[in-house]
Amino acid sequence: MDFGFTPEDDAFRSEARDWLAAHVKGKTDRRTWERTLGAAGWIGLGWAASGYGNRRATLTQQVVWAEEYARSAAPPRSGHIGENLLAPTLLAHGSDEQRSRFLPPIAAGEELWCQGYSEPGAGSDLAGIRTAAVREPDGRTYRVTGQKIWTSLAHEADWCFVLARTEPGSVRHHGLTFLLVPMDQPGRIEVRPIRQLTGTSDFNEVFLDGAHAEHVVGGEGDGWRVAMSLLGFERGVSTLAQQIGFAGELAGVVRAAVASGAVRDPVVRERLVRQWAELRTMRWNALRTLGGSGDAGAPSVAKLLWAGWHQRLGELAVLVRGAAAAVGPGDWSASEPYELDASQHLFLFSRADTIYGGSDQIQRTIIAERVLGLPREPKGAV
Repeated sequence: MDFGFTPEDDAFRSEARDWLAAHVKGKTDRRTWERTLGAAGWIGLGWAASGYGNRRATLTQQVVWAEEYARSAAPPRSGHIGENLLAPTLLAHGSDEQRSRFLPPIAAGEELWCQGYSEPGAGSDLAGIRTAAVREPDGRTYRVTGQKIWTSLAHEADWCFVLARTEPGSVRHHGLTFLLVPMDQPGRIEVRPIRQLTGTSDFNEVFLDGAHAEHVVGGEGDGWRVAMSLLGFERGVSTLAQQIGFAGELAGVVRAAVASGAVRDPVVRERLVRQWAELRTMRWNALRTLGGSGDAGAPSVAKLLWAGWHQRLGELAVLVRGAAAAVGPGDWSASEPYELDASQHLFLFSRADTIYGGSDQIQRTIIAERVLGLPREPKGAV
């Protein structure tokens, strides 16, 4: 199989690289950065055929953009949930009215989104939804009440797509509906940031107390099918871009091993080589499945591969530095309890890799049941 890029792709890469070099300058407000990307046509690549995107880009050109973005050390994206998760879902399941209302502001970087899936007490069990939505007498509005947790970027978002139970007495994946909920509802929606090991607070608790929602994607009671479709959009191009970032982190660990002298340890050398070889293997696998392999287990296999790899890299990052890895780069203060260097941040953040986005245990269960055809895992009493 030929994994090469065409001359057109190379020209697209040069354009992307030049634009990023000219616009990535120091610290930038994330919302302002989204608008800058949108104004230049870099959000919604490949949507042009639908009439709602910015510039036309083939699948390989979308890979090129993602790779160059990762290489440029550009600011973290605030709009990726709307662009890479909600937008494909609306293109697949939304109405023309919904696509016309929501896709242009996403492409312009004007409206940011968060994902209201996980709930307290449910762990990785997405079907354990307790948040309820009751239809109002007007027949088109819902009141949503419940709690979501680990909601990435909810503190910045304008909208949230929420999975809620609209059929009283329903259980598991039955009776769920996919709703679009505006976040600016004082007294009805409260966002509480969750401080992480790294000291940052990108995750949040979201409390909904009779929040209004008018937009249903896919129809009432069809939320599980829509939600499962959305999860499949998180692979492919984004995985390849993620691996560019991983390669940069691995290079940093290698430099630290050389500087500390840890590279002279044959066990450390073997682990560094193994990390490099596994990363190359993940890249070829991602390219192989880029267009869709039809393998029901491919997304779960990919998640298992990169999550474990990244977590092992974090462990290796502090190992090669020895005792120095336990000392922060700055003094402690009441306003800033601790500061982390790159290797410490990598180690602490990567602890979550095997949990978020579906834990390793969940991924193995999916592979066992849906690919290998093994008996279903026994469920505890509800």
